[in-house]
Amino acid sequence: MSSASPRVRRIESQLQRVLAGLIAREVKDPRVGSVTVTAVRLLPDMSVARIYVAPFASQHPSEEVLRGLTHAGGFLRGQVGRELGLRHAPRLEFLLDDTAEKAAELTGLIDRARAEDQAKH
Repeated sequence: MSSASPRVRRIESQLQRVLAGLIAREVKDPRVGSVTVTAVRLLPDMSVARIYVAPFASQHPSEEVLRGLTHAGGFLRGQVGRELGLRHAPRLEFLLDDTAEKAAELTGLIDRARAEDQAKH
């Protein structure tokens, strides 16, 4: 768990909820498609919010999805600031959450190691 203050964690949670809704309803960029906002991490000074996303069922590569979100970033920042009543909305940085891919890769490595071990015995 991060060492963020309760206030920062609360704002991160609110940002995640609001952004998920805004991306689903308001972003019309065809590159974006369906996206899950998996996490939001604010820098300690709250000037930048790192938004971790996982595209699903997308016809576009993940890099294109990120470009579409970045293109909509200014609009989303303004909307987030208004909805949350923030005097200074953080700059939004969109990053790919590849946790699921890494987990699948690790599982594959473990399964292969087990199979090789069983083949030896």
